[in-house]
Amino acid sequence: MIGLSHYLVVGAILFAVSMAGVFLNRKNMIILLMCIELMLLAVNINFIAFSHFLGDSAGQVFVFFILTVAAAESAIGLALLVALFRNRATINVADLDTLKG
Repeated sequence: MIGLSHYLVVGAILFAVSMAGVFLNRKNMIILLMCIELMLLAVNINFIAFSHFLGDSAGQVFVFFILTVAAAESAIGLALLVALFRNRATINVADLDTLKG
C-alpha cells in the first residue's frame, strides 16, 4: 500500500529536481519557467497527499487556486518572453540587462 511518506518523497524529489534546474540552468528563460511550474506541482502533490490522508478537502481546494495562479504566471511569463525576444532577439537571461542602472 502506498502511504503518505511515498507521496512526500515524490514531492521532495520533484522539488529538488526543479531547484537543481533553476540553479544549474540560469540562461534559458523557458527552462526557468518550466522549473518554477515543476516546483508548484511538487507542492501540489504534497497538498493533495496531506488532504487525502487527513480526510480534509481544504488542501484539494487550495490546489485549484495554485493551479489558477500557475496558469496565469506561465501565460504572463511567456508573453514577457515573446516581447523580450522581439526586442532583443534572444532568450538568454544574462543578455537581458535593460533595467540595470
